[in-house]
Amino acid sequence: MRKYLYLASVAGGALCATLLASTAFADSGAVLTVGAVGGTNVAVGDTVAASLASGTTATFYSTTNGTSGVKCTASTLSSTVTANPPAPGVATETVDAQTFSGCTSNIVGTTGVRSVTLNNLPYSVSVDGTTGAVAVAPGSAGPIQATVVISTILGTVTCVYQPVAGSLAGAADNTTNSIKFANQQFNKITGSVLCLSTAYWTAAYAPVSDTTQGGPVFVNATAPDPEPTDTATPEPTDTATPEPTDTATPEPTDTATPEPTDPTPTTDPTPSETPVV
Repeated sequence: MRKYLYLASVAGGALCATLLASTAFADSGAVLTVGAVGGTNVAVGDTVAASLASGTTATFYSTTNGTSGVKCTASTLSSTVTANPPAPGVATETVDAQTFSGCTSNIVGTTGVRSVTLNNLPYSVSVDGTTGAVAVAPGSAGPIQATVVISTILGTVTCVYQPVAGSLAGAADNTTNSIKFANQQFNKITGSVLCLSTAYWTAAYAPVSDTTQGGPVFVNATAPDPEPTDTATPEPTDTATPEPTDTATPEPTDTATPEPTDPTPTTDPTPSETPVV
C-alpha cells in the first residue's frame, strides 16, 4: 500500500511542477508588453491609446496615390485590452473611441468638413504577435462605418462609408511604436454626388501607449525563456517491505524401517566320514 502512496506522491509532485512552470510562463513574455520588447505585460483591462504620428495626417482620398478628398490633421484612438496571451499568440482589444478633427476638403463643390465620425463602436481588434498584423473587425453593434458631414455652397451633405472588405488591416511597428493603416478602401453607402464614391483611408498612430501603466506598447513575436524555478522534489517515503512469514516446515515422520530378516540359513556341511581302512 505504501508503495502506491509513494508513486501517487511522485506523480502529484510532477503535476505540481508542470503547473508551476506553466504559470510562470503565462505570467511573462506576453504578446503586448510595456516599455520594451519582453517588458512588463500589458494587463487585461488596460487602456491603450494613441494619436496621429507627429507630422502626419489621416486622409480619405479618392485614389490610393491621389490628393483629392478629405484630410484631418488630428485623430485619436482608444482601446481596451481583452486578452494578452503568451507570445507567440494573438492579443485582442476593443476600439472604444476614435476621433477625427482639423479636417478639410478639397473636393470640387465643397467648402469644408463639419465632422468625421466612426459609427457602431466598439470594434474588435486582434494583434498577431508573430507578424505584427493588426485586424479591426465589426463588433456587436454593427458594421464598421464612417460618416462624413461636408459643407457645400448649397448646405451640408452627409456621406456614409463602409469598408469593402468589411474589416480593416493594419500593421504594428516596434521601431516607432506605431500602428499604420494604408489605403483601406471604403465605398459610399449613402450620400450625394458630392460624396466620393470610393475613399481610401490612410493613417499612422504613434506612439501607441498603455495609459494605465504608463509607457509605449511593444509587440512580441516570441516569449523569453522562463527563468528556472526551484521545483520541490518530493521526498521518498519508506516503502514497506513485507516481513517474512514463517513457513511451516513439516516435521519428519518416522518411516518404518523394515527390520532385517534372517538370511537364509546356511546348511552346515555335514562332515563326511572318512572310511577307516
